[in-house]
Amino acid sequence: MTPRKPTRRGERTRSAILAAAIPLFARHGYRGAPLASVADAARLTQPGLLHHFPSKEHLLMAVLEERDRENIRWMSETWYDGGSAALRTLVSLVAHNATTPELVQLFTVLVGEGVSESHPAHEYFADRCARLRQGIKRAVQQGQDTGEFRSDVDPAVFASLLLAVMDGLQIQWLLDRDREMPPVFEKFVDILLEQLAPARG
Repeated sequence: MTPRKPTRRGERTRSAILAAAIPLFARHGYRGAPLASVADAARLTQPGLLHHFPSKEHLLMAVLEERDRENIRWMSETWYDGGSAALRTLVSLVAHNATTPELVQLFTVLVGEGVSESHPAHEYFADRCARLRQGIKRAVQQGQDTGEFRSDVDPAVFASLLLAVMDGLQIQWLLDRDREMPPVFEKFVDILLEQLAPARG
């Protein structure tokens, strides 16, 4: 039997639930935000919420997938295939993230919880990290293939380093919003690109 498509009203209710869940998960984490609190924030009963999301775990994954859809849509409009242009896109991504502090906090809090193998989003975050690392690694490899980057740099090490700085800067920024994240990351990428450039002469 084919499942019925959600009605327009149902879609609005789902959107309202997701909008209510994001700030609660961002502030309290997955484990610290009861479903009852999400239902209250969405002006629903808990059974009403469970009609749209059968469990708290389903709600969590829907929140993460919605956030990923936004990122994928943004990246698809700005990402370049490889080399320095692709790495510069990450600078734009960090600047974009700085305009959505609640979503940055959501991911930071949930990643912290997600390192535990018992967390329902553990596999999601492990896969997501691997995809990001692979994307940066591929960009460096493409730069090496075209001669834009030195051939003696390990793309996997470079990708891990870049992601570590991105994540670390986000944590510093969440703790102190007066610290501007985009210019610091842009400077870091400038330094890395200088190191990646082939020797002249």
